[in-house]
Amino acid sequence: MTPKVRLTAKERGDEVLRAAVQAFAASGYEGTKTDEIARLAGVSQPYVIRLFGTKQQLFLAAVESVCARIEQIFREAAAERPDLANLGNNYERLLAEPELLVVLLHGFSAAGDPTIGDCVRRRFGSIYTLIRTLTGATPHETREFLSAGMLMTVMSAMQVMGPNPIPLPWAQELSETFTDEEK
Repeated sequence: MTPKVRLTAKERGDEVLRAAVQAFAASGYEGTKTDEIARLAGVSQPYVIRLFGTKQQLFLAAVESVCARIEQIFREAAAERPDLANLGNNYERLLAEPELLVVLLHGFSAAGDPTIGDCVRRRFGSIYTLIRTLTGATPHETREFLSAGMLMTVMSAMQVMGPNPIPLPWAQELSETFTDEEK
């Protein structure tokens, strides 16, 4: 029998956060229970609450985590070539991690809650500012970039774009317009 490796508190917290991202992506803020997150992480529900305090605080941590990952992907793309086209080309990396985009959408839909709303507005503003800073894009260019990105995000959430998309003619046609623009 292989001895169990004990995780540090930080490693266990990171596992709980990864489980929370998966659960919130699947069920949203309102539909996710902390006991489901605990089950996915292999810990007790009281442990989840001990780590994060409340479901809302855990959701905020999940939003922060996915936004940090989105920003990381954009920074890595800009390190290769700092322009909007290259950031757009790297959007495939975001589509490969659909839970990032779906949690962000759930954050937007839960923004009526003042605390969640403050968080998602701040993080979306941070992404906007980062894109402008990395690329030197104008506000108009950045709006166009974000508009296309949000359409891809919505299509990814509908599972008609990204890994293993449902093949629908309208979605395939629309998806092709993103590569057409780059030619």
